[in-house]
Amino acid sequence: MSTILDEIVANRKEEVAKQKLNIPLSEIQSKIDLSIPRNSLSERLQSFGASGVIAEFKRRSPSKGVINDRVQPEIVTKGYSDAGASGLSVLTDTKYFGGSTADFTAARNANPLTPLLRKDFMVDEYQLFESKLLNTDVILLIAAVLEKTEISRFASIAHELGMEVLLELHDESEIDKIDKLIDMIGINNRNLKDFKVDMDRSLKLLDRLPANAVKISESGLSDPETVNFLHKRGFQGFLMGENFMKSEDPSTACRDFISKLNYKSISY
Repeated sequence: MSTILDEIVANRKEEVAKQKLNIPLSEIQSKIDLSIPRNSLSERLQSFGASGVIAEFKRRSPSKGVINDRVQPEIVTKGYSDAGASGLSVLTDTKYFGGSTADFTAARNANPLTPLLRKDFMVDEYQLFESKLLNTDVILLIAAVLEKTEISRFASIAHELGMEVLLELHDESEIDKIDKLIDMIGINNRNLKDFKVDMDRSLKLLDRLPANAVKISESGLSDPETVNFLHKRGFQGFLMGENFMKSEDPSTACRDFISKLNYKSISY
């Protein structure tokens, strides 16, 4: 039986195929500037006093529908940075999440020195070059939609282009897809087949990850005490979108949340 994830991936493959016809890969490659420095998310997450919060700009989702379509990416993401977020994430999938590369560019221009993750479903190496052209710092690779060989190849290309890689896992069957080139490993507490959240997922997989991996817990995080607990257990990053975006003022919600984290020692 087809799942939401299957539908999203099929749609992205179709969209990328059309993009290739309109803008050939060679045209994108000719415009890439490899001299632009990267803002390292992995280093930022491990720095002293970091909040570890990766705050996401997310208009809507397949499971929740519209979350917040009344705010602008440049304003919200700059507010996140000022609030103490260690990194930013911007959705660029249009059909299912209401995002766009224009949203990403607006966030990039407003936050030139903050690590910026392009949150999308990467299914073709064409998207990696497109991401570099957008001045992306980190790309997301989802283990559930890629073969191990694809993850290795995509990670290699990303590094050649000067980008970091966040590999997202959902269950134990994906552990063997972890490649030596991966910079960070995320555990998504949301089941991408039915979009239900299981907060125990992060803890269930934690001990199976490489000891030296930069570990990120993703989705369903809404309580500072939960983040404090996960940090104590060994997570350095916390990808959060809906909890902030559902507020009238996402950046203030982010600031209030970070102020309640008991492991950071930075005053903003």
